[in-house]
Amino acid sequence: MSEGPVRSYDRTWEEIESMLSKATEKMNQWKEWYEMCKEENDKEGMKEAARNHKALQGVVKTLKWTLGEEGVSDPLD
Repeated sequence: MSEGPVRSYDRTWEEIESMLSKATEKMNQWKEWYEMCKEENDKEGMKEAARNHKALQGVVKTLKWTLGEEGVSDPLD
């Protein structure tokens, strides 16, 4: 029988803030990539960019929730 994941719970707030910053930056890059692909009528590129942008929106929301940012609801609601 398998046990659950091993977690250390030793991330600092600074590490979480840094991850949030990186995820936000990457999310914005995917948004820019989407717009470039849209201008070039690159539908496959648009799909990839939209998918990655949406995934990172979830990451950003979860990290903001973890940090207790005001106005951010539970990411699973």
